[in-house]
Amino acid sequence: MAGHSKWANIQHRKGRQDKIRAKVFSKLSKEITIAAKMGDPDPDKNPRLRLAVKEAKGQSMPKDNIERAIKKAIGGEGEDYEEIRYEGYGPNGVAVIVEAMTDNRNRTASTVRSTFTKNGGNLGETGSVGFMFERKGEITYPASVGDADTVMMAAIEAGAEDVESSEDGHTIYCADTDLNDVATGLEAELGESESTKLIWKPTTTTELDLDAMQTLMKLVDALEDDDDVQRVTTNFEASDEVMAALENS
Repeated sequence: MAGHSKWANIQHRKGRQDKIRAKVFSKLSKEITIAAKMGDPDPDKNPRLRLAVKEAKGQSMPKDNIERAIKKAIGGEGEDYEEIRYEGYGPNGVAVIVEAMTDNRNRTASTVRSTFTKNGGNLGETGSVGFMFERKGEITYPASVGDADTVMMAAIEAGAEDVESSEDGHTIYCADTDLNDVATGLEAELGESESTKLIWKPTTTTELDLDAMQTLMKLVDALEDDDDVQRVTTNFEASDEVMAALENS
């Protein structure tokens, strides 16, 4: 089960859209500025920036916001951020990866550690849960783009590794180093994707009941509310019954 995508749908329906959207745009702007600073400010010459801009468009981020974030880098504005990955555990030992961009390592580490502790989790050492994930490229399309066979054929032609199709849409996975090429190939066949990004894909999962899922949601929500945190990934697994109960709770 694509747990995290269902989770995102629950958050969306619970009325947190405006708050979530503002946070998402802020984090996307930071990624665009950093990518432009680290390389060429032209997306066509900077793969990381190209992916950041593509993800921003997939999240319906206004064009003006994207251009402003790039100009910020060109003008030498903004803080100098470093990228840090934290690893820890949530309820029932579920693995949690937290990716952050910060201008103050001590502040971010303290906040992340405190957030884990206050929400039923434990911050671990680097590498403590990373072995349970693989770095992959992920490209998503809506169900309306075509049936599973159509998407599968396009994915194979583009060089993807795997496809998961459901009534919610299609998710294509590829090697992290192939993401740009696969995304370009898919776009030629299927049009603009909903999302194109690098992810941590779980290789093992941890089954959670309703109580544990509620605790995990509080932990992830609290982490994602931190301005320094770019994204949070977990390896939870939950039955359809648990997800339905969570949605209605």
